[in-house]
Amino acid sequence: MEQWPLVEADMHEVYGIDLSEPLLLRQRSWRWFRIRLWGLLSAESRISRRFQPPEPKSSRTPRR
Repeated sequence: MEQWPLVEADMHEVYGIDLSEPLLLRQRSWRWFRIRLWGLLSAESRISRRFQPPEPKSSRTPRR
């Protein structure tokens, strides 16, 4: 629940789903929500950046 604002913003941006709509989540199944959340984690989104930050660039110098 700590990251709910990220989930809410991404759901709206990516899927056009407004989670602040009364009763929306009560009308949908847990499976419906889970599939969309997994989709956000595999897409370019706030929540994916939060839990899967990009790998740092290598600072190795090229060999000569």
